[in-house]
Amino acid sequence: MHDNDNLTIERPTFVTHLECAMEGDRYAADEVHNLSNAGKPLLVRYDLAGVKKALTKDALSQRPADMWRYRELLPVRKCKDIVSLGEVTTPLIRLPKLGAKLGGGEIIVKDEGRLPTGSFKARGLVMAVSMGKALGIKHMAMPTNGNAGAALAAYATSCGIKTTIFCPADTPEVNVSEIELQGATVYRVNGYIDDCGKIVGEGKAKVGWFDTSTLKEPYRIEGKKTMGLELAEQLGWDVPDVIFYPTGGGTGLIGMWKAFDELEKIGFIGSKRPRMVAVQASGCAPMVRAYEAGTEHATRWEDAHTIASGIRVPQAIGDFLILRAVRQSEGFAIAVDDDKISSALNEVAREEGLLLCPEGAATYAAYKDSLADGRVSKTDRVMLFNCASGLKYPLPPVTRTLDRHKPIDYTQF
Repeated sequence: MHDNDNLTIERPTFVTHLECAMEGDRYAADEVHNLSNAGKPLLVRYDLAGVKKALTKDALSQRPADMWRYRELLPVRKCKDIVSLGEVTTPLIRLPKLGAKLGGGEIIVKDEGRLPTGSFKARGLVMAVSMGKALGIKHMAMPTNGNAGAALAAYATSCGIKTTIFCPADTPEVNVSEIELQGATVYRVNGYIDDCGKIVGEGKAKVGWFDTSTLKEPYRIEGKKTMGLELAEQLGWDVPDVIFYPTGGGTGLIGMWKAFDELEKIGFIGSKRPRMVAVQASGCAPMVRAYEAGTEHATRWEDAHTIASGIRVPQAIGDFLILRAVRQSEGFAIAVDDDKISSALNEVAREEGLLLCPEGAATYAAYKDSLADGRVSKTDRVMLFNCASGLKYPLPPVTRTLDRHKPIDYTQF
């Protein structure tokens, strides 16, 4: 086995068509698509009976540990179209001290901050860009709260696709800088991410770029789907009892739900499913409001605000898919305040040495609240998703000093 086998060995491919997530009508594979005729996301469908015959657990275990090991369940057909910056399998990190402190079950963090560009956005954008390359797309544009734009910039630059990116004016400086440095042209916009999305949508006809917004192209979800494939394999082809997922556009939650269905159909897992929990911030919680109201769609959240910028998405085009996954799994949607997010980030860092991003910290805060109110039991094995490296966000200042020229009082240590 060589480290790049997944990128260089041709595998059989099984994509049959694309399907409107709302209406179910079919669209041809291997053609450029955005939304369906109904204006809804398109889902990639596979010949899963063919996958079941072609792929075994043993064969999979012999492949290098990266997201491209699941090629039979991915849309890129030819090795020459794969764009990669090293999409490693991300680790599962146990939090035993906090588990004991809370008296709950096993707490596991899947740390997506280990991926290229430091976030789970790499999974979705590497697939979108690879398919863009395969389909001959020359210019891609997208709105971003930061991490998605960085991933698009890096992957598109690596294969020569031009990128134009729009972000809210208060996007963290590190994100804006990395987007520009990695080859994109980035603009700050005086609005939210959906305002940026309107600019991308309007420019599609006028500029000719491809709209790479969340769920407005079919392949980001296939990249994010690998979180579910990978998670099940890491747990010995099992799933946790509960997944707490930081939810903005919700691509990853939708993708994992799709992954579990496909894994069952190829015989890799059974019918057991984790309860899917959509975690949002109290200052931007359209999914929580829709879940509690019993509706299938979420109205736009006005005056959205939170320190967890990655989940500050006032309106998501995949709202009905998020809510379906939550309800079908008997999960729920929950919002946490910014002060709880900050407290959770500090607690995990100081107790376990793991630095979460604010969005990841929101999942721990949500778990604590859910354990306290009984929505999660003390015997549940829970999975928290840390979606980006905590190093990409502002950290608290340290002002403590020592003067080496003066006597040092060693009793203070």
